[in-house]
Parts: sequence; structure tokens; C-alpha cells
Amino acid sequence: MICGVDEAGKGPVIGPMVVAAVLVDNAKQIEDAGFKDSKLLTIQKRRELFDLIKQNYRYEVEIIKPEEIDKYRRKNQLNLLNRKAFEKVIIKLNPNVAYVDAADVNEDRFGMEIKANLTNENDTDVISMHKADSKIPVVAAASIIAKQTRELEIEKLKHQIGDFGSGYPSDERTIKFLKSYFHDNSKWPSGTRKSWKTIERIRPVKKLSDFGD
Repeated sequence: MICGVDEAGKGPVIGPMVVAAVLVDNAKQIEDAGFKDSKLLTIQKRRELFDLIKQNYRYEVEIIKPEEIDKYRRKNQLNLLNRKAFEKVIIKLNPNVAYVDAADVNEDRFGMEIKANLTNENDTDVISMHKADSKIPVVAAASIIAKQTRELEIEKLKHQIGDFGSGYPSDERTIKFLKSYFHDNSKWPSGTRKSWKTIERIRPVKKLSDFGD
């Protein structure tokens, strides 16, 4: 049994991060399934493969809320947060081999640290590599589950606070939304990662006149 592990949503200023793992019997089982890095798929194809994976394979998901992300970001420990979530989904699936998309610049170190913290009965081997979602089909499957799960969470959030675009700092629509929301409500919207440098850059600067005489 092998599993692939990947995350989606590490960089946005709005919304959760999602870590997912997919379990299959062996690599040959999915070699013709059409699994690719979720970033290379059309929205429609990603949704189709998402449903296919959910119906045919075991999988696990960890949805990490912005508040938890902020807690680790303020300590400069986002890689640790990633690693802990990877460990959780691997332990739940208990594979013989886990292929993981490395969140550390040192891919071997990332894999060894995961391996050292596994508590499952099976002695899972961990193979960590950069861009694993574009190299290993079962990791691509995990990337599809992670990405589509995050998209569903984003849709829920948009119903709650309004359409903020993609949620990424590079999205002008997201930045305009944040500025406007803060201007109107004197607080950041639900789902905002307040530890992001983006927030510091766009935070309104109080004038001396704002404090009265």
C-alpha cells in the first residue's frame, strides 16, 4: 500500500490550508487514471477527478484554520505545521510507503523528520521530494483532493464574508477586498491570516488626529 501527501493553500492571505493523503494498492493501479498536479488541470477536470478519487480510494484530509496558521507563522514554524499535518494523515492511512511533497528546502530532512514522528504500527517508509505532485501520480491525486477541498472551503467563506477573489496576496481583487472590508468594519474579515506581511503592508496607519486631543 502506498500513499501520496500534498498540501494546498500555503501562501494565501485568506482561507485555510489543506493537507490531503490518498491511499492506493500500488502505483500500477492508478497509472492510467489521469492524475496530474492539480495546478495543471482545468476546474472541470479537477472536479471530476476529485469525485473519482473520493469514490474509489481511501483518503484523509486535514483542514488547518487561519488562526492555527497564524500561531505557527508568528514563530516562523510553517514547515513544522505542514509536517505535523502530513504525519497525521499518514498515520491514519498507515501505508507501507508514503510519498510526500517536501515543504522544506531540504527534502531529505523533511522526510526523515516525518518518519521519526510516525507512531503507526506499520513501519512506513517516507520518500520526500520537491514537486512530487508533478512526478508521482498518487501525490498528484493528493494534490487534487487538497486543492478541491480548499476550493469548497473558500466557497463557504465567500458566502459568509463576500467575494474576495482567489485569496492570494498577488490578487488585486483580494487586496481591494481586504482594504474595503477593514475600512467599513474596522477589523479584518473572518478567515484572514493576520500574521501575513500583506496585512502589515495594507493596514491603515492611524493619524495623530485619530486619537483626539
